[in-house]
Amino acid sequence: MKQISIALAILLLCGLQGIAQQKEQNHAERFEQLGGTLRSPNVYRTASGAPGHMYWQQKADHEIEVELNDENQSITGWQKVTYHNYSPDPLSYLWIQLDQNERAKDSNTPKVAESKISQNMSMTQLQGILWHNQDLGYKIISVKDISGRDIPVTINKTMMRVNLPEPLKPGAKMEFTIDWTFNIHDRISFIGGRPGYEYFEKDGNYLYTMAEWFPRMAVYSDFQGWQNKQFMGKGEFALTFGDYKVKITVPADHMVGATGVLQNPKSVLSQTELQRWEEAKKSYDKPVIIRTQSEAEKLEKGRSKDKKSWIYHAENVRDFAWTSSRKFIWDAMAVKQQNRDVMAMSYYGKEGNPLWEQYSTKVVAHTIKSYGAKTFDYPYPVAISVEASNGMEYPMICFNYGRPDADGTYSDAVKYGMISVIIHEVGHNFFPMIVNSDERQWTWMDEGLNTFMQFMAEQEWDRNYPSRRGPAHKIVPYMRSEKHLLEPIMTNSENIIQFGPNAYAKPATALNILRETVMGRDLFDFAFKQYAKRWMFKHPTPDDFFRTMEDASAVDLDWFWRGWFFKTEPVDISLESVSWFKLDNRSPAEKKSEAKKDFEREESYVSKNNNLKDNPSTVVESDPSTRDFYNSYNPFSVTPDDEKSYSDFVARLSPKEKELLNSNLNFYELRFRNIGGQVMPLILQFNFTDGSSEIERIPAEIWRLNESEVSKVFAKNKEVKSIVLDPLRETADIDEENNYLPRTFLPSRFELFKGNPGVRGVSSGDNPMKKAKKN
Repeated sequence: MKQISIALAILLLCGLQGIAQQKEQNHAERFEQLGGTLRSPNVYRTASGAPGHMYWQQKADHEIEVELNDENQSITGWQKVTYHNYSPDPLSYLWIQLDQNERAKDSNTPKVAESKISQNMSMTQLQGILWHNQDLGYKIISVKDISGRDIPVTINKTMMRVNLPEPLKPGAKMEFTIDWTFNIHDRISFIGGRPGYEYFEKDGNYLYTMAEWFPRMAVYSDFQGWQNKQFMGKGEFALTFGDYKVKITVPADHMVGATGVLQNPKSVLSQTELQRWEEAKKSYDKPVIIRTQSEAEKLEKGRSKDKKSWIYHAENVRDFAWTSSRKFIWDAMAVKQQNRDVMAMSYYGKEGNPLWEQYSTKVVAHTIKSYGAKTFDYPYPVAISVEASNGMEYPMICFNYGRPDADGTYSDAVKYGMISVIIHEVGHNFFPMIVNSDERQWTWMDEGLNTFMQFMAEQEWDRNYPSRRGPAHKIVPYMRSEKHLLEPIMTNSENIIQFGPNAYAKPATALNILRETVMGRDLFDFAFKQYAKRWMFKHPTPDDFFRTMEDASAVDLDWFWRGWFFKTEPVDISLESVSWFKLDNRSPAEKKSEAKKDFEREESYVSKNNNLKDNPSTVVESDPSTRDFYNSYNPFSVTPDDEKSYSDFVARLSPKEKELLNSNLNFYELRFRNIGGQVMPLILQFNFTDGSSEIERIPAEIWRLNESEVSKVFAKNKEVKSIVLDPLRETADIDEENNYLPRTFLPSRFELFKGNPGVRGVSSGDNPMKKAKKN
């Protein structure tokens, strides 16, 4: 402990302290405004992050007829597209996405994928190298105008350019038709992917998840023109809103689920199913099973040669997906959303029970409520979860995984994995199906935001929910990665090495830190809801998100966006040292007494102690003539001058100065070093000698003038025993050992494990339920 002199204390009180001149500027650009990094505001997108007064976007309406061939696993389709040009630009051509061509023979996806031969390779690994030799991808039969005349097209891998006979003027629309077909692939095999089929060998049936199944309009926008980047597999989709009328023809014993509202239920459902459907519309607390497991199992045994057509309508959606199988069990329940109801429902085979019957539709309902409370009411009429050993999202429908073992038992990892993927994929209805960002360019704008929302929904489902992504400390292993394995969040989707941590976990963590630590829940929640509402059914960019969050909160976050989204520096702030000071309010007698003790302690050493025995007498002791005034002077005695000087000083103090002088405050000067580079708030827990503790929060702006090292003084009534930086682990600090003073050694643990990858969503680890069942 050090004492602050009384004179210095008075100078501080009078505001006469000096400021040390920095030798050189010790900060870079971390607190500079993003400025030119963001696009300039314009009439389409404002500086506040809201759509501008001249904002526009295109629309593409679809009428589609498609037939599923359950014998050779193919589909044949016809579609009419009505494309509305609401842009101020005349368009000489239109771009259409042919995403199935990612699996075509000339696809670039396998060509640019790195591959290696190892000494031991499985057949699956070899097939993964050779899979592109199969007959997959679109066969475009014709593209015609509404009069039936052929329109010339150019197909470039996964994109097709429709060359218009004359430019499509602003405000005009164009109608054209496309005939096409393709072979559906086995998505459970080495090919993988989002859409496709799964074959169930035990009962000889197929389960189809039809997505990316029709030629889809690319986005033409104010900020980049045509988004016609090739589909390579990672970067998902930029799509145009429109209205859909879709007729799906399948074997008569199949059950179909799809985007939109079924228009002909009486034609495709039995009387019993119709009655149960009406019951489900009135059930708000639990799902009603519309097609039971026993009914589905009976259908699995047959093979109808007849066909049925299911007709669906969907308004203001950016895409359309569907599923079909004779294996499906179907349940549904209603979810109240203000003055209307949403139907939450699930389709699943018997392989999904008992998990799916117990949880799926209830999780769908919970997700709609949780996300809606933080953004906007779910605007669509239905939300569907389909069990398909998958995890992918589309408007109003998503495909998810999570199967128990054959005996009906399951591990908690399968249970929570299933709940999480349903929350995540249903949640995608909000981001990006409604807040329609460009996934091809910025994966984080939907995956990151959605993972953040998923984390909050998980915690609302179960207080002890084992969330994998969201809490700050769980991103630390990724942030510790070697620099060559890290990219900024603002990296193009196809160029990311560690895709999950970068596009999902890190942005979700960043948003959680914003909400809990930087902004606080009230400010964050208001701003986030503003962003969601501003960009419902529109095409936002990262700039719009960044600007809206600041505009609606009055919090300058440029330092945060720069560090977390544009850079890769980790958080590693070290609590380097603590110095303890007290105001010197001692009386002259107390000062002299303590000075005497200090002197005696200073002058007590081994040589002096040994000399008392070895040297019976010194010169001064034996010869009086060598003594003078100082041999009898006592510097530790209190003189009248000492008393008067002290009393005069006290008399000159004001009442407030006397109060401070006698406060007995402890001053702790803490010094911090920024090792990692990412500036963050300083959260400090002071643990006192009486067993109590308190937390102080210092905003990140303390680093503005020196991004490498800062110091801060804290006045405390109690004596501090220890100090912890980031005690609640809320800043993602990658080295917590330097967060303690005195230093504390933290244990690190490792475990041995044997990898055993299996079918997605199926138990592969510990299954206590199975063990209990055996006992």
